[in-house]
Amino acid sequence: MTPSPFPVIRLKPKTSPKPVRFGAPWVFDNELVTDRRTRALAPGTIALLEDAERAPLALVAVNPASRIMARVLDLDTRASIDRDWLAARLRRALALRERLFDAPFYRLVHAEADGLPGVVIDRFGETCVIQPNAAWADAMLGDLAAALAEVTGARTILKNASGRARGLEGLDDVSSVLMGAAPSAPVPVPMNGAIYMADLTGGQKTGLFYDQRPNHAFAARLAGGAKVLDVFSHVGGFSLAAMAAGAASALAVDGSEPALDLARQGAGAMGLDAAFQTRRGDAFDVLTALAEEGESFDVVICDPPAFAPNKKALEAGLRAYERTARLAAPLVRPGGYLGLCSCSHAADLDAFRRASLRGIGRGLYDTGRAAQLIHTGGAGPDHPMHPQLAESGYLKALFFRL
Repeated sequence: MTPSPFPVIRLKPKTSPKPVRFGAPWVFDNELVTDRRTRALAPGTIALLEDAERAPLALVAVNPASRIMARVLDLDTRASIDRDWLAARLRRALALRERLFDAPFYRLVHAEADGLPGVVIDRFGETCVIQPNAAWADAMLGDLAAALAEVTGARTILKNASGRARGLEGLDDVSSVLMGAAPSAPVPVPMNGAIYMADLTGGQKTGLFYDQRPNHAFAARLAGGAKVLDVFSHVGGFSLAAMAAGAASALAVDGSEPALDLARQGAGAMGLDAAFQTRRGDAFDVLTALAEEGESFDVVICDPPAFAPNKKALEAGLRAYERTARLAAPLVRPGGYLGLCSCSHAADLDAFRRASLRGIGRGLYDTGRAAQLIHTGGAGPDHPMHPQLAESGYLKALFFRL
């Protein structure tokens, strides 16, 4: 047998190779033989993974500094992990999105689920934003950008280095322009009949959250003629979709004035700024104040950040989701609708639903009102779920009629 050109890492004798053979994308440090040679491998090194009997399993990207020490790249151990390999994965991802969407505004690559572990790419027309959240992708960033330009025809490619994931990989937080010129103004993004303004260099994550697209659409179906409250609104995700669908008015609440300014710009671009209002402040404080002011709404949506980003934060996160529901429910007029969302990896759907129902029950205590769960949503199809990786199905959205 021809020796592999890659360094070799090996599973421990008691670690079963079956998960990798059946598609598991990660191998943790406690599952591998971690001798001095393995620990000396540079983060991002491509290696051959063998089982304990020295049978080849997969080509993996190694990072000795990460708890996820090996990320599976290809089960074909004879593959060449190069620009052509990257382009093939990108073409496969693009084919799905072009079938799903009429315009080039979507998540193009959703990490492991698209065969590029740790890589997130969002597309905004002729501009793409890459989040290389794994060491191997950082090491191959030049080839990745070149392949991306070849496959999509993108003229501008940005690197976004924000976020917790890069820190866990021991990577820097320096964002940069990889190709072309950074947009000098927010990029208009058409979605669900609304226009969103995405700040691709100074906004949160890549500039816009495409994952909520189907949930924005469902909420919009409830919003005709309605008075809408959008809490944790970012750039107006739910409120602008509601306005596009004929809502009478919308109030967007967020702690970030730059995000609210982008929401106002979006409403202005739609010609609906007269009925669109914003309010800056802590969401819990604003919800409390609105109740004290005697306000009520036909539709209330709360889309907070990840209150439970990991297992250690789960208990506190569920309490925060319960509190959100408790404060939001009394603001919903009888017969109105409440949407509650969670993007927390650690809080599964059942736990989030239980916390939400506890909060609604407390918020409506002694009113005689009941809740009907009418819809459960997740991320859009441009955020596919990896069957062996529960974390890739992180988004939950619950809609209630109260």
